[in-house]
Amino acid sequence: MNFIDIYYKNEILKYFRILILIITLIPSIQGYTLSSKGMFTMDALTSNDIPSSWPSYESRLSYIPTLSIRQNLSISSLLDGEWAYHLKRNYAGDSLYNKIEKNHRFWIRFSNQKLEVRLGLQKLIFGPTQILRPLSWFDTFDVKDPTRQTDGVNALRVKWFPSNNISVWSWLINSDSWLANNNLETLSLGGRAELSSSIGEMGLTFHFDPKNSKPAIEQIGVPIDRSQSRLGLDYRFDGFIGFWNESTLIKSEESEIILSTIGADYTIPISNGILVMTETMYVLNKYENQNYSVIMASVPIGIIHMAIYISQFDWIENKEYHYFRWSSVFDSYSLNMIVSLNPKRDQYNMLESAFPNSLTGFGAGIQFMFIYNH
Repeated sequence: MNFIDIYYKNEILKYFRILILIITLIPSIQGYTLSSKGMFTMDALTSNDIPSSWPSYESRLSYIPTLSIRQNLSISSLLDGEWAYHLKRNYAGDSLYNKIEKNHRFWIRFSNQKLEVRLGLQKLIFGPTQILRPLSWFDTFDVKDPTRQTDGVNALRVKWFPSNNISVWSWLINSDSWLANNNLETLSLGGRAELSSSIGEMGLTFHFDPKNSKPAIEQIGVPIDRSQSRLGLDYRFDGFIGFWNESTLIKSEESEIILSTIGADYTIPISNGILVMTETMYVLNKYENQNYSVIMASVPIGIIHMAIYISQFDWIENKEYHYFRWSSVFDSYSLNMIVSLNPKRDQYNMLESAFPNSLTGFGAGIQFMFIYNH
């Protein structure tokens, strides 16, 4: 048994003990509701851009079981929690090349009409943009992923609702597990205020990271290894067309990065309605300026089928990325066929060894995905 296997075994045993403790305490709670669900995913893909000594097809198996508990404390207050575990296996041909065994969600929450407090491994996502997302600070959400899953963060998050059109968020995030022995340098903090009015929805967000967090901004992949602060401003208006803007300033001792996205959408009144959306993002930093645009169209076909097309353009590198998905959604499962066309590895000015050994995201590819929810 190697070190990695021992680590996974210890982690599973640790969280299993915690789960047993929670289950043991459940009978002492009066009026609780316990429920379970799960998501099983199986997919296979192939591409015409295959790394050296790599099979021509890949497959993945994933399962996320979820256990939820709910307790009404009064007419207006609630105590609930959720635990979800992520099991995943990636295969190249018939060989296992990557596996994931970790907590996906593990949180407890108290809420009433004015307050929501949630502690643990949770999803933290906000902002109006859909694809080019300057406010993607703590999530990995991708609209092209049919599972619509995202990684979580270990955090204490508080939401306060002083009125129906105002909400105030605050959070304290731990870059390591809450169960590990950490010092204050692993903690970061931030907050957000949201206002909804007749002229649109507005948000103001800030976050401060300690010196050793070493985050990478997802949209540009630029790591920041110094103490840094983030300030975000977003706005959305829904009228004849939907319009939004999302901008972020990320500042450290050695860098200053500005990301700004403008977007709009409109539903063309043809058949069941064709939703057309476009976004453009500008990135300004000391390394280089970047400019991206994306166009998305989606149309429901009957009550079961949905077709989505996305084209993304990198204007500085002169590269194009195209994506098409046909989804058929039934009561408990869905079938998805995905066709993508991306630049090949030899179109990048990088050594082949710098690329991941995977077929995903390179060349012309086709993928089939089956999702079962219970």
